[in-house]
Amino acid sequence: MSTYNPPTLLQLALEGVVRKDSIDFSNLEDLPITLFPPLFIKAFNSRHTEIIKKMVATWPFPCLPVGALLKTAGVEMLQAVLNGIDILLTQNVSLRRKLQVVDLRDLHHDFWDVWTGKNNGIHSAEKGRKEQISKRIPKYALRRRLKVVTDLSLFFSLNKDQTCFLQWAQQRNEYVRLCCLKMNIIAFPVEIIKWILNIFHPNYIEELEIHTNQVLSFLSCFAPCFGQMRNLLRFHLCQMYLMSGSGVYRFAEVKKGAAKFLSQFSKLKCLQHLSMNGDYFSRDHMKHLFRCLKSPLESLSMNRCQLSKSDFKHMSDCQRLYQLKHLQFHGVEFPKSGFKSLQILLKNVSETLQTLKFEHCKMNDSQLKVLLPALSQCSQLTMVNFCDNDFSNLVLKDLLKCMANLSKLCVEQYPAPLECYDHRRNVVVEEFVQLCSDLMDILIAKRQPKTIIFATDTCSHCLRRCIYGRKTSLCLCWQQREV
Repeated sequence: MSTYNPPTLLQLALEGVVRKDSIDFSNLEDLPITLFPPLFIKAFNSRHTEIIKKMVATWPFPCLPVGALLKTAGVEMLQAVLNGIDILLTQNVSLRRKLQVVDLRDLHHDFWDVWTGKNNGIHSAEKGRKEQISKRIPKYALRRRLKVVTDLSLFFSLNKDQTCFLQWAQQRNEYVRLCCLKMNIIAFPVEIIKWILNIFHPNYIEELEIHTNQVLSFLSCFAPCFGQMRNLLRFHLCQMYLMSGSGVYRFAEVKKGAAKFLSQFSKLKCLQHLSMNGDYFSRDHMKHLFRCLKSPLESLSMNRCQLSKSDFKHMSDCQRLYQLKHLQFHGVEFPKSGFKSLQILLKNVSETLQTLKFEHCKMNDSQLKVLLPALSQCSQLTMVNFCDNDFSNLVLKDLLKCMANLSKLCVEQYPAPLECYDHRRNVVVEEFVQLCSDLMDILIAKRQPKTIIFATDTCSHCLRRCIYGRKTSLCLCWQQREV
């Protein structure tokens, strides 16, 4: 037998409002402020753009976190919100207006849950709203002029929502404080990147990730804007190449552009996470970076960068790196004489370093031996990765003896020893299993490993690896042979 649940008075009232084709500002002036959020959601879900537009213009709270609703709403609803902001800017429609921030990010879901009754916590709706919003919006984004806060993830081309917003933002730049806290731009022409960056105040950008292959023009035009990002916490520069359709850039041009760009790091006093990916800087360029750093880094990732002995010397001397928690080198070919400096750096970060990665760096036995004394002191390590390097079984044993004393390690990834391969660099499975088993025993004698693997090179035919761990798996080529 079904139970009939009659609609509440609130539900009936909201239904009555949204059934109208439009609503007057005077009606909203008289509406209790506690009805604004549920009415806004009701109108939003019913796609009443006129009601949404006028509710934005008369919103009675300091923040309108509309991004959570806009995620799948489409360009029509975004345009209604932007039109409401335009009314707010051009007309004095509400004496009680308190709106300071329109947040277009996909956050603050709890705000709407509180007002619609989905969140039945002990705190009041008003208190819940304040707490959720204050945690997410920086203090510098809550001053005077109306702020529009957003994140941008731009992949290869602009979608309709992004085009609509950016064109609107460009025209309102003088009247609205536009804050993009997190920006991710992949494979856009330099001219488009420059246009987007000019729309937003650089001082508000906290996270920036850019992938581009237009090296010289990008470094030159981006440097001045980059130096103004005084609140930047995280920066990732990826997939930049010296090759272009017209050939290779001249070394002098690249050197000049690189020096201009790297000098801007001296202005970034909040930077904590830095990732540089690409061979766009020649040897001896990166020393300028380590000279210019002004804030202690928490993480540093160098991918496919060319580093000289001088670069490593400046890296080991840079006190801004002495509090690193995460250090990664991927595809970096180390100079033969650079490992003494790297050893010094590891000693300096031994009390803070939590993750360490040397992946695909072509390290050999003699180079690893230099690092072993420093590695044994890194007592806070929880994750290590040494895959795709050339270590013999004997030196791997020495490495594992060091690692065996590090009790906080949770994830360990090691290369299979060189003795696992034949003269053509093909895996000899019997040797692989036996040698990796012996290496595993070294760790088990001291502690119980949690997540650990020994991995061979990637097979050139099936592009898979042979993995020895809790469960041994062979590459597809070897699996077919066994069948």
